[in-house]
Order: sequence, then C-alpha cells, then structure tokens
Amino acid sequence: MHVEKRKVGKRTKYYLAHTLRIQKKFKKMRVYLGLSESEANKKRPEAERIIKERIAVYETISDPFRNVITPSELDEVRTLVAKGEVKIGHLSEDDWRIFTESFVYNTNAIEGSSVTPDEVKDILEKEQWPKEREKWEISETYGLSDAVNYIRNTKEHVSLQLIKELHRIVFKNSKSFAGAFRKRGQEVVVVNSLGEVIHRGAPSTTVVKLLKDLVAWYDKSRDKYPAIVLATVVHNQFETIHPFADGNGRVGRLLLNNILLKHNKPPVNIELKNRKEYYAVLNEYQNTGNIRPTIELILREYRSFKKMLKR
Repeated sequence: MHVEKRKVGKRTKYYLAHTLRIQKKFKKMRVYLGLSESEANKKRPEAERIIKERIAVYETISDPFRNVITPSELDEVRTLVAKGEVKIGHLSEDDWRIFTESFVYNTNAIEGSSVTPDEVKDILEKEQWPKEREKWEISETYGLSDAVNYIRNTKEHVSLQLIKELHRIVFKNSKSFAGAFRKRGQEVVVVNSLGEVIHRGAPSTTVVKLLKDLVAWYDKSRDKYPAIVLATVVHNQFETIHPFADGNGRVGRLLLNNILLKHNKPPVNIELKNRKEYYAVLNEYQNTGNIRPTIELILREYRSFKKMLKR
C-alpha cells in the first residue's frame, strides 16, 4: 500500500492506494485520506483496515468455484444426490400450489415476514388480506408467488437480466429500488445480534463484473457438473456477492430453484426451522468454498418436500 497525491485545482488530495492482481487482471483500490499530510497520516491505519477487508472480500468472491472439485469429490457428491433420490417426475398443479405456498411462507419468513402459513394460503387462494399485516408483507407474498410462476415458465438459466427481473417481480410494490443493483458507494455489511460483522457483500463497484463472471462460469460448467452442484454454487456465490440493497436471500433461493428446474430437477424449499443451519452452510462456503454442507441441507429439504406432497 502507498500514499497517492492528486492535484485538484489548488488543493492536493491524499489517497491510500493498493493494486491487487486477481486472475491475471489488476484491480486498483483507493481510500481517501484527506487534504493534508498530517490528516493522511492520522487516517492511514483505518484506511489500511478498509483496504485489507476489500482485498479479502474480492479474493473470496472473484472465483465462483475457487476450490475446484476433484474427481473423487465429484463422485462423492453424485453419491449423495443418488442417495437423496432426487427426481422430478411430473408435479401436478396441486403439487405446485402446495410447493408455492410453502416456499412463499418459508422464504419470506426467513427474511422477517410475519405472515403465517394460513394467511399465505388465504392471500393467494382467496385474496383475503389479514388486517394486522403490513402492506409490504402482502405485496411480497404476491410478488414471490409470481416469481415462482415466472421461473416455471422462463427458458433462461442464469443472466443479469433474469436476476434483475426476479428482484423486480418480488419487490415491485414494496421497494423503490426493485430490479436495480446496488449503486456505487452503497455497501452491505451483515452483523449478528452482538454487532459483530459476519458477512460483507462485494464492493458496489465490482457487483456487475462478479455477476458476469458467475454467469460465464455457469455457462461453461452447466454440462460438467450435476444440477445440484450448479444450483448450489450459483446460489451461494450470489449470496456472497449480495448485489441488491435488500432482497438477496429471496432472489438467491429463486435462482437455486430456477437452475434445478432447468435441469429437470424438483424445486426445493428451505424451511424457516432450518434458518440457522442455512446461514451456517452459507458462512462455511463464504469462508472456505466448501459446498458439501449446502448440498446436504438441500437433500434433506428434498426429502421433507416429498413427505409434504404425500400428505
């Protein structure tokens, strides 16, 4: 890291700069230090911390499959999938209704919605709005249901346009930024109840580039890996990038299901009761690149879904 001086009119601006090499390309990072050498010296320790955090984030999410799966690991994953008996068959419209209502309830509840399963059913089947619920909760119930119907019918696998469209559909009546990625300078930090940082999204300036890298990885890998591996990597990588100011969890789980459907696999529903484990497997991926815990969770959710359809 080094201090850069830039002349702007009669003033001199000081920056702490660092050049990072990622996959044979160079990325320059700068943090503004002030208008004097003394101010720059005072702010340098904090600027160094910020740049180190940016380096860690960028190195973590620059490669969608940074821990390349070995042939033996791939065989292990295929064995897991085989044991999970993942087959789609033909889901009836009634099956889709059951899945959609359960998915809408659980995936919204994971993000804080207070709408109950019975209320989801009444909203979607009878258009009965519970008076004690907020308007945004009602609109996102409809929006998520519409998005499930969208992935059932679209032919797209993964693209920036699809990602933005899913966000727009879910949040068109509840968020002013529906369908728009984070703006420059709009950064995401997730903290736990103790105020500890547990996840930082990609720097806003890198969101589009990283999503394009993810789409390119998927297009290159879609015939190479099992569908559940493709879906897991795209979902986990998407959540790590965190391209939207809000709504990333719901869009990520829609992407997960869209890829499964495009490979003739059944949809999967991450249940509210498994929220802690869901966050834990995401954290494992973000820290180590290990996708197996996520795959194991998805297979358990598949078994739960099969039982639900047999009721």
